[in-house]
Order: sequence, then C-alpha cells, then structure tokens
Amino acid sequence: MSDINRYRRIRRYTPGERTNHWIIALTFILLALSGLALFHPSLYWLTNLFGGGPWTRILHPFIGLVMFVCFFVFAIHMWRHNLLTKNDRQWLRQLDDVMDNREDRLPEVGKYNAGQKLLFFVLVLCMLGLFASGIVIWREYFAFYFPIGVIRAASVLHAVCALVLICAIIVHIYAAIWVKGSLTAMLRGFVTAGWAWKHHRAWFREQIRK
Repeated sequence: MSDINRYRRIRRYTPGERTNHWIIALTFILLALSGLALFHPSLYWLTNLFGGGPWTRILHPFIGLVMFVCFFVFAIHMWRHNLLTKNDRQWLRQLDDVMDNREDRLPEVGKYNAGQKLLFFVLVLCMLGLFASGIVIWREYFAFYFPIGVIRAASVLHAVCALVLICAIIVHIYAAIWVKGSLTAMLRGFVTAGWAWKHHRAWFREQIRK
C-alpha cells in the first residue's frame, strides 16, 4: 500500500492514443448507421443522416478507410500488450471469479486482461475481413475486377464481420462502464494507483519500476 500512496495517478493512455481511439469510435458509429441503412430496406431512413442514399453509398467506404487506418495504427502500437501469457490462460480458467468480481483470487495481469486481449484479436480479424470484403464490393473502383460469385461471397462476409464487430463493441462499452475508472482512463488518460493495483497489478508494478 505504501507504493500506492507514492503513485496516486498513473498515465494509461497518451493524448495521441486517446485521440485515435475517439476517431475510431466516431467512425464506427457512422459506419454502423450507414451500413445498417444500406443493409435492409426497413432501415433505409437512416440514409437521411448522411444526405440521402447516394451520399450514404459514397461516404460509407471512405469512412471505412479512415477507421481501418486509425485502428491499425492503434493496434500496432498496442500489439505487444495483447499477447496472451500463462497468467492470461489461468485468468480464463477462473471466469467464475471474474464474473463474481473476486479479483483477489485472480492471477496478476498486465495492461490488459485476457478478456480484453481476446476482444482485441476479434476486432483485428473483423477489421481485416471488413477491409478485404469492402474492397471487393466497392463498385465505383474495384468490384468490376471480380466475378459476381466473389462479390456475393464478399457481401456476406462483410455483413457477418460487421455484425460480429457491432456485438464486440457493445461488449467493449459494457465492460468499460462495468469496471469503474476504465472510461475515465480513455477520457483523461490517467487512472488512480488504487485502480491499477486492483485491476492490472502486473502493469502497476511495471509502472513503478519505470
């Protein structure tokens, strides 16, 4: 506890990381709304948010490129923090303790726990799937290079990856709200030493050594 008193606040995210994160969040919302508008006729009214159907079709892929680039800048920077370790595998075996908030029984984890790491890799796979399939079905520039069967398969893959991504982001938002202090970290960049000690003890020790 003496260490906690010495380090009252710890930087978790830099201003650049936070800015990038919120650009990704904003573009995700725009893509989800425009994508749903184009996915089913009953949701076509959402195109009014983007200036109508033609503008929605024009803007959607360009916004997607912005999100893809920003996400992979973020992902490359965070990659080393998301590699699974022995403690992470033990953490997954103790999911009952995780759900019951018995963190004192869990192994020490680094900057991210195993659940966050698995979510990270789901996001990476979904982003790759969306990018690859999006290029194939982008009619204005690339679709004419591919046979119709490939375009149809890419359309299905695009829809599946989008659905999984939306569900994953909902889980991400829920977890950020559930673990108090997580949202503040991405808004202000800092966490309290007590928060770091409780939720990411191995990362806390690493920050103290620095």
